[in-house]
Amino acid sequence: MFAIDTRRRLAAAPLLILFLLLAGCMRAPVQPAHPYSPLILISIDGYRADYIKRGLSPNLAALAQTGVRATAMKPSFPTLTFPNHYAIVTGLYPDHNGIVNNRFLDPVTGAKFVYTDRRTTDDPHWWGGEPLWVGVERHGKQAATMFWPGSDVAIDGVRPEHWLPFDGKMTPDARVDQALQWLGLPAGQRPDFLTLYFEQVDHAGHGYGPDSKQVDIELRKIDAALGQLIAGLKERGIFDNANIVVVSDHGMTATSADRLVVLDKLVDMRNLSVINAGVVAGLAPKPGHETEVDAALLAPHEHMRCWNKAKIPARLHYGTNARIPPIVCVANDGWLIETQSYLDRPDRHISSGEHGYDNDDPNMRALFVAHGPAFKRGYVIPEFDNVDVYPLLTHILGIPAAPNDGSIGPVAAALR
Repeated sequence: MFAIDTRRRLAAAPLLILFLLLAGCMRAPVQPAHPYSPLILISIDGYRADYIKRGLSPNLAALAQTGVRATAMKPSFPTLTFPNHYAIVTGLYPDHNGIVNNRFLDPVTGAKFVYTDRRTTDDPHWWGGEPLWVGVERHGKQAATMFWPGSDVAIDGVRPEHWLPFDGKMTPDARVDQALQWLGLPAGQRPDFLTLYFEQVDHAGHGYGPDSKQVDIELRKIDAALGQLIAGLKERGIFDNANIVVVSDHGMTATSADRLVVLDKLVDMRNLSVINAGVVAGLAPKPGHETEVDAALLAPHEHMRCWNKAKIPARLHYGTNARIPPIVCVANDGWLIETQSYLDRPDRHISSGEHGYDNDDPNMRALFVAHGPAFKRGYVIPEFDNVDVYPLLTHILGIPAAPNDGSIGPVAAALR
């Protein structure tokens, strides 16, 4: 009798085990294979690397403390807004991405690029390389751009799935609201990659100088907008899975009308064309006057340095692009290069703060903070070039990088 019962129990054992396994599977909660994990790239234009130490950006500081921050990020030369924003999203130095200044000429057509003139900036032929939102779209993902230089242009025939033309009157809060609206869209419509851009700190720096109370006011406002974004991500259950990268394009230094290099005092202005001036001056000798212009400008000067474009120091990665004028002059920190004709104009304006200087200038250092599941916690990395951001972002997004000048090596230690 005992032997028969034992055989029956042994025969029934596999069925019992199968039943328990099935019951366990039925009780186990179903987890999504890939939770929504957007990559959000935020630029605070003109946020100098040391601004975070002022204690006016608590939300940004919290991201840095619980994520990764760099001691500083080195901007590309020239340290201007359009060249650097485009370098960050293409991984190409301005010499290679074609946006060599905020204002420049096409030597073939004579057309002029002016960063504030949509009639020129909307022309795709100016924009070289492949910006990240184009790569995202081409590889089957969704991109959204809440402003970024170049993001409202059909570069190579491609625009982000969601975008708006730049509107400087749109408040930081409204920009965050729009970003959150896009991030809250249904699966298949919501962005895998999103940009968010704020220019207010930069404007205050130009208008009043980097150490002004106006800059401090804007630092608080933009940090409040960042806090609004974080709260919105948490409300939508996205924050824990979102990767947030906060950068700036350059720093800021104090300037004044007392520190001017007047070109007319150095060279006969009838013998050259001024392509651009200010912090960086692009100059072209008129035919037949190359020798005398070179002799006047390429000599040592007390408050600026000038180079023939073929002899610009290699560390600046600048000088091969046809859009760069034959002579490039760069003012020393805090100085400006102007012409007497500009200074005589009734509408002339001398800023209280500027950028565009040598990218080795500590006052030009930019910001880098990253937070999210892709990044370590409480980690600090050494300074690196801003073109290295692009391969980092393509790695996180899981898409191939287009040809670029960057390297993930200097930022790889930031990754988990």
